[in-house]
Amino acid sequence: MISVEKTKKLSPAVWGCNTSVLPQEKRKKRKTGDKKYIPFLLPSLAGVCLFVAVPFADSLRRSVFGTFSGRFCGADNYKAVLDNAAFRLAVKNTALFTAVCLPLLIVLSLMTALILSRLKAVRAIRSVLLFPLAVPTAAMVLIWRLLFDDHGMINGMLDDAGIGTVHFLDSKAAFAVLAASYIWKNLGYTVLLWLTGIMSISESLSEAAAVDGAGSFGTLIYIILPNLRPAAYTITIISFLNSFKVFREAYLVAGAYPHDSIYLLQHLFNNWFANMELDKIAAATVMVFAVISAAVSLLRRVWDKEAST
Repeated sequence: MISVEKTKKLSPAVWGCNTSVLPQEKRKKRKTGDKKYIPFLLPSLAGVCLFVAVPFADSLRRSVFGTFSGRFCGADNYKAVLDNAAFRLAVKNTALFTAVCLPLLIVLSLMTALILSRLKAVRAIRSVLLFPLAVPTAAMVLIWRLLFDDHGMINGMLDDAGIGTVHFLDSKAAFAVLAASYIWKNLGYTVLLWLTGIMSISESLSEAAAVDGAGSFGTLIYIILPNLRPAAYTITIISFLNSFKVFREAYLVAGAYPHDSIYLLQHLFNNWFANMELDKIAAATVMVFAVISAAVSLLRRVWDKEAST
């Protein structure tokens, strides 16, 4: 046993993060040094304030005033938005799209990452995974049109097989086309995030599990997945936010008024903007922001609760 007096003579490094034994001058220097990052954050903070906080504050103001009259109307804009049938349709489609695509993307990307992590050439493959993100949206839309148009390649093969033409872009099948577009574009990037998390897990943990008799499935359940919790949270948030960014693909493929199954919130906002209904856009923006913030906060709380158990 080491006596208390001897431990006081030990260097601070032995004590880890316990700064109570550090001299007062060193503690002051550490506190001063901790603030050196602030100047580097100022440009980003300025950009967030200028391009996010200020526009949102203006949207909040516009949501309670009339667009042309400039009169204070309180919650009338919010009531008008909630009573709007197009808004309810867009909310339903956007929520359904997120509920379907988010689990699919996370599960498919995780399975792909687990398979790729076993390959020796995984480091060379990682650069290829970002290819879908590098493809311009216009080029991707052109590819989808060549594939799914009434006179496209897939319908050509269906006609040759005697099945007949399927109106992919003007029927409920448009939802599946849009979902496939979202998953294809985001799969590689999400796989890359999973791979980063998997490769950061110490091999000694897997080796120790193998020595204890754990098979591949046991290692996956008790070693890999628990250590992927931080990555899973980040991937879920990013994928959730990206599910609201599929407007360009849907707009370029089907126009401002697509089939009802892919009429999303962004279509509604775009049409309101064309009609100069800025008060409705502002009110809807505030409501969408509140819902997304609540969803992210709830997810964070659930994640923290699971991590503490």
